[in-house]
Amino acid sequence: MTPTPAALRGAPAPSSDLPTTMKKIALLFSLCGLLSIGAHAQHGVEGIRKSTDYQTTPESRNNGFGIKGGWSSSDFRGDDKGNYTNDANRQNFHAGFYYQFGLSPKASIQSEALYSRQGFKAASTYRANTATYETQLDYLQVPVMFVYNFVDNVSIHVGPQVSLLVNVKENKKAVNIADKNYNSLDYGGVFGVEGRVGPARVGGRYVLGLADIYNDAKSDSPANFDKLDNIKNGVIQVYVGIGFSQ
Repeated sequence: MTPTPAALRGAPAPSSDLPTTMKKIALLFSLCGLLSIGAHAQHGVEGIRKSTDYQTTPESRNNGFGIKGGWSSSDFRGDDKGNYTNDANRQNFHAGFYYQFGLSPKASIQSEALYSRQGFKAASTYRANTATYETQLDYLQVPVMFVYNFVDNVSIHVGPQVSLLVNVKENKKAVNIADKNYNSLDYGGVFGVEGRVGPARVGGRYVLGLADIYNDAKSDSPANFDKLDNIKNGVIQVYVGIGFSQ
């Protein structure tokens, strides 16, 4: 029996909500996929995490160790610098390793052990050789610094440093530290800035020495000892490094 037009009009029409429902389901799956990708990028790729994501946990980039090294430019400063002439910076290197311990999402403590080759070039009328001569001073440095990430992946470093003088050369000839009355201990402060890209880091700092380089500088006349004593180390260091999270 063929349905009448009236019967057809009374029958329920096919639902028009089905295409809309399918679109919502597809949109939901798309959002889930985007969130999954975002979560992987944030937590799976360590190099792009922000400083605000740091946590004091074993996987944090505020905890770890690494190696570093780079270029140094050293000179001297102090009240007796005026008794030297033709002074110039000495270019050399430093290298070593570091350990970092997280205190908060942005703050940490970093200690280092570095071998730093530094010194100065100068001449003095209070020495037999008045021409410019080169003094090489090799130190074992141990800075302990407070590190604070003030923007994402960029931090400031500030703290004290102690150094042990292990080798001295004057005009490329090795000399005895005690015989020349060099001060075997140096101490001072460190201030610098560092940036990170993944596990790599690059930075620069200034090392301010506060101890005299000489206990009593040896010259040809004992009356001139005190004219060369009051000079101190100053070093600019630029470095690159690689870190390993714990």
